[in-house]
Amino acid sequence: MNKITVQCIDVEKSFSNREETLHVLKKVNLTAYENQTIIIMGPSGSGKSTLLTIIAGLLTQDSGECIILDQSINALPEKEKTEFRGKNIGFIFQNIKLIPTLTVTQNVAIPLILQRVPRNEAFSRAQELLQTFGLGKDLNNFPNILSGGEQQRIAIARACIHKPKIILCDEPTSFLDHERGKKIMDLLKTIREQQNGTIIIVTHDPRILSYGDKIIVIEDGVVKDETSSIKASLTT
Repeated sequence: MNKITVQCIDVEKSFSNREETLHVLKKVNLTAYENQTIIIMGPSGSGKSTLLTIIAGLLTQDSGECIILDQSINALPEKEKTEFRGKNIGFIFQNIKLIPTLTVTQNVAIPLILQRVPRNEAFSRAQELLQTFGLGKDLNNFPNILSGGEQQRIAIARACIHKPKIILCDEPTSFLDHERGKKIMDLLKTIREQQNGTIIIVTHDPRILSYGDKIIVIEDGVVKDETSSIKASLTT
């Protein structure tokens, strides 16, 4: 049986201002395995992205536990958490977040450079990966001259250059047409299979549901797993 890579146990998270406290996640439980893709859906504001950010160790839950590769990630000191995340997790942000003043190669090499890989080696590995992504002609270009689909492929290359066991994606196909979205999902599936990794995707895009081994619906901060809940979410 494949190993558990992500386990959220009774995770809760609230945000407060002067007027009220908003309970975003309410005792959320989630388990993911090696070589598995989980798709998380639900209405806007339901807690999907908050959960993804907690799994990444970018946000700490109020209660409960988030265990990543047998490590309670948010119990780590900040420096160790950063090192653990840099080694084991790749994050594809909704707004891509490429650095416009760096070339395509330099953007993709960032995770390796942060792990103190020599720059020449980091750039060489980045260029090799970009070649396989069909971006060989753009190695020395700046991201802002490329299409949305090309920028998304660069973001995926950056997220997986260090071969993380877990790739987290926030709306990876939201700005793409069907054909480009399909290419992105095929690419993620190939990466997952090559690395025996885990992919967790937050999305509103029903076109990519077929890529999920497990579909989770979050409504009002609570995980729902029933088929009827999934169908309901796609009609709202």
